[in-house]
Amino acid sequence: MIAALVITPNLSVPDNEIQLEAIRAQGAGGQNVNKVSSAVHLRFDIHASSLPELYKERLLALKDGRITDDGVIVIKAQQFRTQLKNRDDGRSRLAELIRSVTVEKKPRRATKPSRSSQAKRVDSKKKQGQTKALRRRVDI
Repeated sequence: MIAALVITPNLSVPDNEIQLEAIRAQGAGGQNVNKVSSAVHLRFDIHASSLPELYKERLLALKDGRITDDGVIVIKAQQFRTQLKNRDDGRSRLAELIRSVTVEKKPRRATKPSRSSQAKRVDSKKKQGQTKALRRRVDI
C-alpha cells in the first residue's frame, strides 16, 4: 500500500505526487535559523496529479497566490521549529485547499423583499426625515 494524503474518505493523493524540500526558515530564531533547515517547501503539480478532472479545473480556477501560472501549488510551511511539524502543516494546508474545491457550492437564488418589509422601510425613512425636519431652524 502506497502512503497517501487523505483529502476525503473517498479521495486521496499519493505521496509520490507531493514534492517536499527542506529549506532554511526566515525571521527571528538566533543561530538555529541560520544552521537548521526546518522550513518546508511543498510543491504539488495539479496537471500531473491523479485528481479527477473536475477538481483540477476548480483548483486552476482559484484566485490563490499559492498556485502558479503553470498549475503548481507551492506552500511554504515555517510556522514550527521542527521540520516534521512543518511537513505535517504543509500537507494539512494542501489537503484543506483541495478539500475546498470538493464542496459543491449551493447556487444563489434571487429573492425579493416582501411587501410588508418594503413598507416598513419606507415608513422608517419617512419618520427619520420628519425627525430631521424638526431639527431645522424655525421661521417666524
